[in-house]
Amino acid sequence: MLSKRCALAGGLFLAVCLATPMSPALADPAPQTASPSAPPEMIDALERDLGLSEDQVMTRLANEERAAATEKSLSSELGNDSFGGAWLNDDATQLNVATTDPAEVSAIEARGAKPVVVKRSLAELNGIMAKLDQAPEKARAGAALWYVDVKTNTVSVQAPTVEAAQALADAAGVDKSAVNVSATTEQPKPLINIIGGSPYYIGSSRCSVGFAVTRGSTPGFVTAGHCGRAGQTTSNPSGTFQGSSFPGNDYAWVAAPGNTVTPYVRGSGGAYVTVRGSTQASVGSSICRSGSTTGWRCGTIQQHNASVTYPQGTVTGLTRTSACAEPGDSGGSFISGNQAQGMTSGGSGNCTYGGTTYHQPVNEALSVYGLTLVTG
Repeated sequence: MLSKRCALAGGLFLAVCLATPMSPALADPAPQTASPSAPPEMIDALERDLGLSEDQVMTRLANEERAAATEKSLSSELGNDSFGGAWLNDDATQLNVATTDPAEVSAIEARGAKPVVVKRSLAELNGIMAKLDQAPEKARAGAALWYVDVKTNTVSVQAPTVEAAQALADAAGVDKSAVNVSATTEQPKPLINIIGGSPYYIGSSRCSVGFAVTRGSTPGFVTAGHCGRAGQTTSNPSGTFQGSSFPGNDYAWVAAPGNTVTPYVRGSGGAYVTVRGSTQASVGSSICRSGSTTGWRCGTIQQHNASVTYPQGTVTGLTRTSACAEPGDSGGSFISGNQAQGMTSGGSGNCTYGGTTYHQPVNEALSVYGLTLVTG
């Protein structure tokens, strides 16, 4: 753990710690400058969908960039036994970092974050998720979704009825005190027949390109797994599905020899967003998605590591967001700032009344298939 490492290193390391202040997670009062690659269309969409001024958007993006770096550092230094997750408050001015060890409070405060002492580590919550994901299919089919909720230090299970949610928790044999069961009107479904940043076709169906990738010298792209199976061919661009996983996961990759890969995601009005990397944004961060039906739509990240039950089966490890989507948007790109986040999987609601949308994290697909994200 962080404090114990300082103690083991002795006075020399302590002196270095005191002489090297860490970047605070809080924003300065004046508007901060976000990454220069934050495109105007993303800023405009965040203004529209989050009800912010341009200065507030720029400050928020700067805060979120620092928060992601702070969370990554603290999650490693606190370790699995202590780190309980992290999340931003509603206006992204404060990063909260949970720990099971009160001795780590001062170390968290030193990073400009707000410490929250909790009962369970994130590793424990993820362990509960794993048990729910492995519960009998009949029990999983009765629930709509379940996810790690770092804000409450519990795992939330939601179903059309409380009884159905409780049935999944019982079937998984998890600690009841660590699970919050509730009823929901959400009915997640894959958003098939979609085009996102740019369209491609599988026979008479269409889906969207997520992000350009390469494997060795072979160009291609990642997309939603429910769009096609290994061996199926695509057109515009032409390619072949090399791997696909759905349900369970919702990712796939298509090899598209002869096509030119670029580090761009299609924005609004024909503009392009440049992808710089794929660092996962913190819970509470703003996020935007590109889809051909509803264009650029933005919201915030509500939870990571959510499992949802589609009619075809359960998909695990998704990120739940408040960005709306509709059929025709599935498979499209989710991006926070200039960092690729994932590919649209499915959701509930629409962009008239609002909704919830899930994305498959892109880094998992990159790792599984040995792909390299194309960045600018």
